[in-house]
Amino acid sequence: MSTYDIAVIGGGPGGYVAAIRAAKLGKKVALVEYGHLGGTCLNRGCIPSKTLLRHAEIIEQIEKAKDWGIEAGPVTLSLEKMLKRKDQVIKKLRTGIEYLMKQGNIEVFSGLGEVEADGTVRISGQEKESTIKADKIIVATGSTPFVPTLAGIDSARFYTSDTVFDIEKIPDSIVIIGGGIIGVEFACIFTSLGVDVTIVEMGDRIIPSEDPDASKHLAKTLKKKGVRILTNTKVTELKQAGDTQQVVVESDKGKTEVIDTEDLLICVGRKPNLSAISKLDLGMNGPFVKVNDMMQTSQPNIYAVGDLIGGWQLAHAASAEGVVAAANAAGERESIKGKIIPRCVYTSPEVASVGISEAEAKKRGLHVKVVKTDLSANGKALAMGEAEGFVKLIADVKHGEILGVTMVGPHVTEMIAEPTAFMHLEGTVEELDSMVHAHPTISEALYEAAGSWLGKGVHS
Repeated sequence: MSTYDIAVIGGGPGGYVAAIRAAKLGKKVALVEYGHLGGTCLNRGCIPSKTLLRHAEIIEQIEKAKDWGIEAGPVTLSLEKMLKRKDQVIKKLRTGIEYLMKQGNIEVFSGLGEVEADGTVRISGQEKESTIKADKIIVATGSTPFVPTLAGIDSARFYTSDTVFDIEKIPDSIVIIGGGIIGVEFACIFTSLGVDVTIVEMGDRIIPSEDPDASKHLAKTLKKKGVRILTNTKVTELKQAGDTQQVVVESDKGKTEVIDTEDLLICVGRKPNLSAISKLDLGMNGPFVKVNDMMQTSQPNIYAVGDLIGGWQLAHAASAEGVVAAANAAGERESIKGKIIPRCVYTSPEVASVGISEAEAKKRGLHVKVVKTDLSANGKALAMGEAEGFVKLIADVKHGEILGVTMVGPHVTEMIAEPTAFMHLEGTVEELDSMVHAHPTISEALYEAAGSWLGKGVHS
């Protein structure tokens, strides 16, 4: 039986990052992964969806350019070529991770990893079964799409966020059940392809985890693009009518409707994959594994990271947790507490946020001041033809410490790093206002928000 200092189960952004960090700390590391390295994010999530969202952005820009005097003729679409490019991006990144494993002398086992009661890791599901032993184990097995119990679900034809990339042709119509981040991103992709898109959301707004103003703005933009959004509405039944599927919905006011659609995408959330630790009696936090700030579970030699533990189910959050887990498993001492995690929605327009929202500040009873600066007067945004959006800045009144920022507009998922850095360093609005921002840039809107908060804004 091979023995290691640290064994990592799961090769996604939490697991492979943890393995690399542990190896760089001088530990002998094994990584167990059943599928491809990179996990859901690389193979079935972040990277393929953002690649297709880039395609959607180009399609929209070509259409918009007609009003600018740039004619390119009729746009033709090849789903086959789009998916081929998506696969090329995935393959290149996957090859990069494989190289990093070899460079770090990390032994990769292909198979399903399961922690036995005696602390060994049994690997099965591929060519042969084997067992390894490690002093410390980091579990990073991620999550799987949650499929709700609905009347007719057993006979329905539907995609999840894990399977939608296997779609063989562009449908005439699609109903997306779930208006969260995954749902709205796919809505942007499909509507750019000319698909009739309907979003059905049980809550009172789309992207409910984000600022209400951001939700409202994105909903308005999606509707302009032809996306139908049904909020406060639940799906009660799925029916089949030949090649057409029928989605029966009911509003909170009791109104029912039958929506005919060619395809159906269910993205109402994800559930933790607990298969690797089913034989362990670990402390739980609802459906998730309970961990402390060092990412330790109730068994000190076992750590857990990523979607397995809940919180922000984001790839970069999993990577940050993986780094912390690896450091502690290697004998150092590091905490996840205080880490500032930005959030991004890669729609058009993009939505990015960090820290607390205005609603959360009020809920906590914090004495804050909130300002909102529109992009309508931003030179770069106007030149790009994307002047719809805003920057919202939330800061403590007493010291001016920045507590939260929400941005809607072009490239804000790149811009969110700046306020994240300020918050990481406990920066203030006055310090942000003292910075010189290049002109013309979208990021000037953040500078304008700081000036406005202090009552000395130039353009706001």
